[in-house]
Amino acid sequence: MADLIIRPILTEKITAMQDQRQYAFEVPTLANKIEIGKAVEKRFNVKVTSVRTMRVHGKSKVQLTRRGRFDGRTRTWKKALVTLKDGDKIDLFTTTT
Repeated sequence: MADLIIRPILTEKITAMQDQRQYAFEVPTLANKIEIGKAVEKRFNVKVTSVRTMRVHGKSKVQLTRRGRFDGRTRTWKKALVTLKDGDKIDLFTTTT
């Protein structure tokens, strides 16, 4: 169950959200909120109060080269925003997996 967390998402906005005990993770597209909450609790030994999920749709990309035009697409993935109980904290830089 702990392998539901693919990677933590570390952006400037999400780093600022950590003051409100909110953390973001990339999760499999078929994972539900209950499974995500249990996986975070087990992996980081914290208490999760809420989980919000969203699907990040892939974007179309075009690359123009000397050999012609290459069309492609980035993948669609799922993001989970996890809110922790008061007093709990996840230190993403020193936590080992």
